[in-house]
Amino acid sequence: MSTTRRATLAALASLPLAAATLTSPASAATTTRDDRRRTLFIAGDSTAAQKYLDAKPESGWGTALPFFLADRVRVANHAVNGRSSKSFADEGRLDTLLAAIRPGDLLLVQFAHNDEKSADPTRYTEPWSTYQEYLKLYVDGARAKGARPVLATSVERRKFDASGNSLPTHGDYPASMRALAEEEGVALLDLQALSLALWQKLGVEGTKTYFNWTATEQDNTHFNPPGAIAVARLVATELLAREVLPARDVRRTDELDELDPAWQSRLTWLSGTTPA
Repeated sequence: MSTTRRATLAALASLPLAAATLTSPASAATTTRDDRRRTLFIAGDSTAAQKYLDAKPESGWGTALPFFLADRVRVANHAVNGRSSKSFADEGRLDTLLAAIRPGDLLLVQFAHNDEKSADPTRYTEPWSTYQEYLKLYVDGARAKGARPVLATSVERRKFDASGNSLPTHGDYPASMRALAEEEGVALLDLQALSLALWQKLGVEGTKTYFNWTATEQDNTHFNPPGAIAVARLVATELLAREVLPARDVRRTDELDELDPAWQSRLTWLSGTTPA
């Protein structure tokens, strides 16, 4: 053994174990990025939001999304009833979310239901101008924090024509979001198209089980537990298909039955009444 080699080994032996264990910068970066628990933040409206007991059985798909994700992916559901891309940001909710987000996290954005309300200036956005401008606040805000933005076209309402065809209800908003996603190089989950196809498959009567149809209410916008779980499956499947999440972070998409009461019972509702 050379004198230089002997001296190097002696020097390493004298160091504390943590300092003597050499890790390449690339390896260290991979460990930090891939092995820590990351958070998927949701910014959206009532179709995704966590619900309160006074609204039960109404459920948001964001509540069911963890069923399809590995434990290492935490879901932080910031979606709120009645919000649009504009009002969510104008109320400071986007700032609150961005203050919590970390490098490597995900920000999933789904708005349009309330952006469409032209009679309400606090919520309305025009599809090809202000809607895109507000969505860019989410995209740019996530990127500035080292997180990855993901856009999701709005899940469809339950609407059928006389021939039993499932009809789109969101006007130009899905097309506007698709165009923005392409322009900005942002992953797009096309929930509008996927949910429209699912409602068509289920049919006029079958969809009643998935939407908030009860003895006292016929709600064609919000979901019962089966609908929340089914839409969460669409989200998880798209997160995998668009390579937002690796296969190891997505689970049960082929095996979980949204009609199984055991899974429905795992959904949660917050105590108290729904805030304005």
